[in-house]
Amino acid sequence: MPTAAAPIISSVQKLVLYETRARYFLVGSNNAETKYRVLKIDRTEPKDLVIIDDRHVYTQQEVRELLGRLDLGNRTKMGQKGSSGLFRAVSAFGVVGFVRFLEGYYIVLITKRRKMADIGGHAIYKVEDTNMIYIPNDSVRVTHPDEARYLRIFQNVDLSSNFYFSYSYDLSHSLQYNLTVLRMPLEMLKSEMTQNRQESFDIFEDEGLITQGGSGVFGICSEPYMKYVWNGELLDIIKSTVHRDWLLYIIHGFCGQSKLLIYGRPVYVTLIARRSSKFAGTRFLKRGANCEGDVANEVETEQILCDASVMSFTAGSYSSYVQVRGSVPLYWSQDISTMMPKPPITLDQADPFAHVAALHFDQMFQRFGSPIIILNLVKEREKRKHERILSEELVAAVTYLNQFLPPEHTIVYIPWDMAKYTKSKLCNVLDRLNVIAESVVKKTGFFVNRPDSYCSILRPDEKWNELGGCVIPTGRLQTGILRTNCVDCLDRTNTAQFMVGKCALAYQLYSLGLIDKPNLQFDTDAVRLFEELYEDHGDTLSLQYGGSQLVHRVKTYRKIAPWTQHSKDIMQTLSRYYSNAFSDADRQDSINLFLGVFHPTEGKPHLWELPTDFYLHHKNTMRLLPTRRSDFMPKTVGIDPSPFTVRKPDETGKSVLGNKSNREEAVLQRKTAASAPPPPSEEAVSSSSEDDSGTDREEEGSVSQRSTPVKMTDAGDSAKVTENVVQPMKELYGINLSDGLSEEDFSIYSRFVQLGQSQHKQDKNSQQPCSRCSDGVIKLTPISAFSQDNIYEVQPPRVDRKSTEIFQAHIQASQGIMQPLGKEDSSMYREYIRNRYL
Repeated sequence: MPTAAAPIISSVQKLVLYETRARYFLVGSNNAETKYRVLKIDRTEPKDLVIIDDRHVYTQQEVRELLGRLDLGNRTKMGQKGSSGLFRAVSAFGVVGFVRFLEGYYIVLITKRRKMADIGGHAIYKVEDTNMIYIPNDSVRVTHPDEARYLRIFQNVDLSSNFYFSYSYDLSHSLQYNLTVLRMPLEMLKSEMTQNRQESFDIFEDEGLITQGGSGVFGICSEPYMKYVWNGELLDIIKSTVHRDWLLYIIHGFCGQSKLLIYGRPVYVTLIARRSSKFAGTRFLKRGANCEGDVANEVETEQILCDASVMSFTAGSYSSYVQVRGSVPLYWSQDISTMMPKPPITLDQADPFAHVAALHFDQMFQRFGSPIIILNLVKEREKRKHERILSEELVAAVTYLNQFLPPEHTIVYIPWDMAKYTKSKLCNVLDRLNVIAESVVKKTGFFVNRPDSYCSILRPDEKWNELGGCVIPTGRLQTGILRTNCVDCLDRTNTAQFMVGKCALAYQLYSLGLIDKPNLQFDTDAVRLFEELYEDHGDTLSLQYGGSQLVHRVKTYRKIAPWTQHSKDIMQTLSRYYSNAFSDADRQDSINLFLGVFHPTEGKPHLWELPTDFYLHHKNTMRLLPTRRSDFMPKTVGIDPSPFTVRKPDETGKSVLGNKSNREEAVLQRKTAASAPPPPSEEAVSSSSEDDSGTDREEEGSVSQRSTPVKMTDAGDSAKVTENVVQPMKELYGINLSDGLSEEDFSIYSRFVQLGQSQHKQDKNSQQPCSRCSDGVIKLTPISAFSQDNIYEVQPPRVDRKSTEIFQAHIQASQGIMQPLGKEDSSMYREYIRNRYL
């Protein structure tokens, strides 16, 4: 076990970027500036990123000598003192990553930071400001007209707003995970550190810190949980090239810390929210789940309680509780193009076997264990079916999945119509939530790194003895998770999570011996401080997803909110509606570009040209439009691109998509569309007063295929014949069927004919009836397998014997003929009956 209280900081904390004409030199050091590393970034490559890391640890004197040699070698004239060949470009505190659009690469650096919390001596910082620097030199830069627009979209993700990082603490994992990993045997730590001693350095090595027994200070740097890392794609290109000390992972969400004084004893209450980077986006544009089981607005909230009198993971007392919020794991969406305050909820895809819900809950089982408890706050009784659609589908999915789970690990489903109870004058919403919170915390337990205090033995409590989780010699572990959801997972969800967190906080304080009973009352300083933390937490998450702060708060549900709060709620509702209607599409594009969901590529549609981002977030879904729609349509087509639309003759010569105003209108229509799968386009029929019936049109089509019917008009004694000619097929559709075949197509066709003739001769020579000829005429029937052709090779599928037997057994079962059960089937059935009913 590590015996020192000081944390190990293995990341580079201070950086200086030096610039020459051909290179960037990134010099990084630890906080004490005793150990240094150097990265060399090439500036002569216009589109490639060339980074060299010598993996050498420099001293301060060695770095000064190195920079001096670089300065001297890059001067215009050797020995000239007036000019400098090495310029100091910027100072920073970390590397966010590298990104490229259509030109060269950019480097994103953290230039300002602010300390937000301290956990066991590990500082947690908030990104205050960043700097984005273009790497290639101007002499080799290859300009692109759309580069500036991509740069603006990328920078719309405000990195100074709720992005957090730590040099020594893994924010992507929970405290329980981090402390469980840290409790590895010291011998294993020593062996790992000895193997990597040449590649790592310790900031305490030259600072004269002496540990007990001379064992040294050891730390563990685990792999982050990439689901909650937001710059993983930006660091992916250098992850295998540079030393891991350069890699600084950031999370997005919320971090806040408050200090309690309990009879002079300092206690820190920390709240950390990790927003998922999978299927991330804005309110109406990201609903439900994608095909991989990732849901929209998924946030993992962790409350950490620590005794600040001893700031050490090994000697201090720490406790944590984790809960999750996220959208209902179904294929559903809301279309805001109707400009309604509450757009109708639509189930986009049928999922009778709850596939997407199974993938989602499988992820939760792997991360948190069982039980998984679902607290569904969606409305259940409505005059017009709206939210109830989600409740019915979620109940069906959970019921279906539970039949495949052991009884002790089934998913617990708790439905509670919170809105209905809020309107009732006889019911207290928070009292009911408190009952639910007590049952949930008793089932999941919480984490504490200390054994039960002696006071719990002297003064036993009934509630404490009923507590679940896992009890180990070194403390308690939380097993399972509470998953709370409403429709938006904002207002109702935040209040429910606060009540569960308040209940867990009482148990945490009791476990550390700070209160005599695991119970906390409202209107106390501790609960008031905790409520403020959760309201800041809810406001921040609501701004990120919904575009406004919370509309309904804890005081609203307690019915003690002042009358001025109602006007604030109306303003927040209007702000949320405005954000969803006008700015969410731009924010969604920025998130897709920042997270690497969309990669700009030369020759492919731009981000703002895509009709929907559905295919970007559903990787295994067949993309119906691999390129822009205009590539498949005639260049002179209008708003409706269907080739079966009846058009007026004077409309065929107009290119509606070609002018600027209609392009902007099309972009506006795309921005108001949700991220649901695009519905099949209906064939819009534009009628004119001069059109004839369908029968007449068919008869006249045989006379002339390129001209409309001739219209006779009398003008005096003479008759004028006017003929409106439609554009030729070549100009309209890009091809002309009357043209001859190309050489390549004709050669393939010739080989096809020759292959059919050779097969016909073989059938004749073998004196077998030939299905390809009749009365001496060869019939070119379609060929499904070309075994002798070197262009096409098609192999028919092969079915194994076991699959054939299973298929035949199914056929016989439909006819009433049942197969006898084997030994494996009988034992499996007996095991199922024993687990289900006995």
